[in-house]
Amino acid sequence: MRGERRRRGRVGLLSLLIAAVALVALAGGATWSLTVPVGAGEPRLVTIEPGESVLDVVYLLEDEGLIRSPAAFMGAAYVTGKWRLIQAGRHELEPGMTSLEMLDALCRGSHREWRWLTIPEGYTLRQAAAAVEEAGLGTASELMRLGEQPGVFETGFPLPEGSLEGYLFPDTYRVESGENEEEILVQMLRRFEQVVWEGLFEESPEYDGRSLREIIILASLVEAEAKRDDERPIIAGVLLNRLRQGRRLECDATVQYALGEERKKRLNHEDLLIDSEYNTYMHEDLPPGPICNPGEASIEAAMNPAEVPHLYYVARADGSHIFSNTFVQHTAAIARVRGESNGAGQ
Repeated sequence: MRGERRRRGRVGLLSLLIAAVALVALAGGATWSLTVPVGAGEPRLVTIEPGESVLDVVYLLEDEGLIRSPAAFMGAAYVTGKWRLIQAGRHELEPGMTSLEMLDALCRGSHREWRWLTIPEGYTLRQAAAAVEEAGLGTASELMRLGEQPGVFETGFPLPEGSLEGYLFPDTYRVESGENEEEILVQMLRRFEQVVWEGLFEESPEYDGRSLREIIILASLVEAEAKRDDERPIIAGVLLNRLRQGRRLECDATVQYALGEERKKRLNHEDLLIDSEYNTYMHEDLPPGPICNPGEASIEAAMNPAEVPHLYYVARADGSHIFSNTFVQHTAAIARVRGESNGAGQ
């Protein structure tokens, strides 16, 4: 009888010990998840809407990859009573902050006055200027004025004369309250320097015997002509093939650029006769400068064009292209595309 009680006592004691170890482990895990950051990275702008619950906030932070344990964060918010103090608004949080630091930041109102500015791939200087004005971050006229004075800016890479067109890297930028048009342009140029000059070019003035300027001009044509990533290197290859054979590029996008604000959905014969250095139907070689600000994919395509025999391409309605080796094939491709368009309209 006594032995049985001892056995039951040992079993009960063992259960208590296991429970105690589990509690310690849980507490240790919670402490670790609350005091160790998820990692490094760029600051994130988190917006908490009025009336959102602490659970909504936890889900938001989890979706942003800013916390390790939603349960631990929720527990800390309730144990400290800070769940009542979380403020609505925009908050700047960094992955290098611990969960406890983020909780404090959300309570004291860590939001800063700044806005996102997105410059898509293929935007021209004029379009970028309009985007800045539309975002309420400056005037289009001032950004255009500065964009046509490259000498104002200092960069680690050679800037062209006359315009920053082509060198304003397409990206989403954080613009602090009070920053002016010149500082916004500096951000874009620094991003170009980081991604293209230091990254792709490794700070070399040439790549495969071609200068930075030549590649950015070609990349801008690729950006304006291509709609699919898999076709960018092919279009770059076609354009280079024409250049190497001494043919005019006959690139519609350069004519559209020459038209300025009077761009058309479809060019006519008169448009192809416009008197402009950018009209590659009238002038040989590359145009004198980029026709837009190309993204990384188009720049890489211009640096490493596909080795193809094609000399022509024509766009389909869906943005893809038919590539041809001869003018006869190209003429047939044009007729095919027109037939597809007529069929789609029936």
